[in-house]
Amino acid sequence: MKYMIRAKVEVDGIVDKNDVIGALFGQTEGLLSPELDLRELQDKGRIGRIQVDLKPSNGKIRGEIKIPSNLDRAETALIAALIETIDKVGPYGAKIQVVKIVDLRVEKLKKAVERAKELLKAWQASEMPDIKDLLREIESALKPAEIIEYGPEKLPAGSDIEKSDELIIVEGRADVLNLLRYGYNNAIAVEGAKESIPESVRQLAAKKRKVIAFVDGDHGGELILRTLLNSTKVDFVARAPPGKEVEDLVGREIEQALAAAVPVEQYKAEIERKIEKKVAEPSKIEAPKEIVEIRAQAQPATEGVAQPSPQPTTVTIDIPENVLKEMSELRGTLEAILYDENWNQIGRVPVRDLYSNLEKIEPGKVKAVIFDGIVTQRIMDISSEKGVKLLIAARIGNVAKRSDGVTLLTMGDLLS
Repeated sequence: MKYMIRAKVEVDGIVDKNDVIGALFGQTEGLLSPELDLRELQDKGRIGRIQVDLKPSNGKIRGEIKIPSNLDRAETALIAALIETIDKVGPYGAKIQVVKIVDLRVEKLKKAVERAKELLKAWQASEMPDIKDLLREIESALKPAEIIEYGPEKLPAGSDIEKSDELIIVEGRADVLNLLRYGYNNAIAVEGAKESIPESVRQLAAKKRKVIAFVDGDHGGELILRTLLNSTKVDFVARAPPGKEVEDLVGREIEQALAAAVPVEQYKAEIERKIEKKVAEPSKIEAPKEIVEIRAQAQPATEGVAQPSPQPTTVTIDIPENVLKEMSELRGTLEAILYDENWNQIGRVPVRDLYSNLEKIEPGKVKAVIFDGIVTQRIMDISSEKGVKLLIAARIGNVAKRSDGVTLLTMGDLLS
């Protein structure tokens, strides 16, 4: 529609909108040629839907009439004048007065002009930022991100550890600060935890697509790495150069170390090869103090092969078949099973909690421990203290001081 006829209506009685519309059609019918009859014009789409808004006031009706028109200007003006001739609505006297004929195209153009002004202002503001804002943005790029405290343990971390898909796990606060200095905002420290990894780190690592353990190039770094690999989701292993710590590395060294990170399975395979090579060196093999003879329950005993040793002592250990099956199923679980002297299970715990559980148990209650982990000096000492007679593990680590009362075996010895 091109135009809108707006008129006021006043009726000396109570009527509704249908009465007003009926009066418009009825009292203008036949006044003009059929081509300009309101019904005919509306049927052809040259006059739009007539809108009537009424309100009662002191026994009368007052309101507004809107008639959209697609006629030319002269015809629209004639229709406007025609509706002013109506003097009755129903049985009551009435008066209609045209207030205004609005050119809808001009109204649309006015709105478009106002909107164009708003768009132009917004465009100019976005294209011409304040110089002070630009300077602040440049300065913020040079300023390293701040360190935060994460989780109930308040662990030092970068501000992006929640948002980033990748997580870098380091040893201490100084390591996090050094990584922040070179733009790595997704690191978190375990704060030198050599025995157990904070729960917040384990939960965070489980959510990430890629987790990198980045530790020092010394023995302390190896210890923390072992604890991480036994209890936490780790995808890649990165090490500082031998003898160096992560906190002392410069940007280029950090970049090279992270780029050289190897998948965790590859790292474990390399460690296995080193252990096998070390064990294979005759000069480094100690003569065993005893020969352990193992036989499954209800099966004849099998003799072990003795290494050269003066007057070895033979010990026979009966291991039930169900325990051998449990041992086989234990591989890859990172769990430990505790048995009494009759091979009854008295506990099953994660390997990371084995030491603390043995520490709490009454001496003499546990006779054997089978676990998917590494026998360390610490585990050897607590086992000896608590009267454990047999330790069967995935591997035997660097145990400098062995106890005469504790027999050490690997799962490979029994399941091969």
